Amino acid sequence: MQQRLFAAQNPASSPWRWSVAGACAGLVLAIGVFAPARWLAALIKQASSEQVVLVAPRGSFWQGSAQLVFSGGAGSRDGMALPGPLTWRIRPAWGGLSLELNAGCCLQQALQVTAKPAGWGGVQLALSDSQSRWPAGLLAGLGTPWNTVQAQGELAASTQNFNARWQHGQLSLAGRLQLDALQISSRLSTLQPMGSYRLLLQGGNPSTLQLNTLEGSLVLTGQGQWVDQRLRFDGAASATPGSIDALSNLLNIIGRRNGATAVIKVG
Repeated sequence: MQQRLFAAQNPASSPWRWSVAGACAGLVLAIGVFAPARWLAALIKQASSEQVVLVAPRGSFWQGSAQLVFSGGAGSRDGMALPGPLTWRIRPAWGGLSLELNAGCCLQQALQVTAKPAGWGGVQLALSDSQSRWPAGLLAGLGTPWNTVQAQGELAASTQNFNARWQHGQLSLAGRLQLDALQISSRLSTLQPMGSYRLLLQGGNPSTLQLNTLEGSLVLTGQGQWVDQRLRFDGAASATPGSIDALSNLLNIIGRRNGATAVIKVG
């Protein structure tokens, strides 16, 4: 009781406490503002199970650059680096955060990603409409089966009103994401190239995934949808007449063989 009275009667202690509190708040703010880029690199590496790695990060957590590498995960030796640096800028946005990504090699313009809360315990990610082109060789960095296929060619991606929402363990997609694999070849086939293909993800209830062949000797088709938050996809790979022998090894990798067709099944 006497100690409480003494503290209340000692006005000098109050400013001292406010000074300590202010110093601590300033230290926390400074750590947040000047957090190094390697903190972001460590966060992405852990969240992706080491499949996406930012090598030699420079700058800060909020604005910096690094070499983007795709990997098969912990212990993998199949890492493939983006041909050129990736830069980022993170800023507060209305009710969330805004991420701006730029890669001179592949993005026609900066990609904007906005993250914000969605209801109680949910989060929503929205992508700006964009167009980009990436070397298909990057897929080899993701490990099996891509490191065996060793695809070469170009990946053209585009997004339109695309966003993803997680809430109460449920994933819902909206908008459109299209990926064109153009003039694709593989070390498993002597055909150069084997063909061009389109993978289309259409958000909705349910969200659907469709695979079509644009041209080529290797014919890929399939369709699927998300059921109970799991992708169920049924497809097939086949060769045009006269190219079966040249594509046989690749068909064995793609799926379960049924004569001249390889069956693709997910989920």
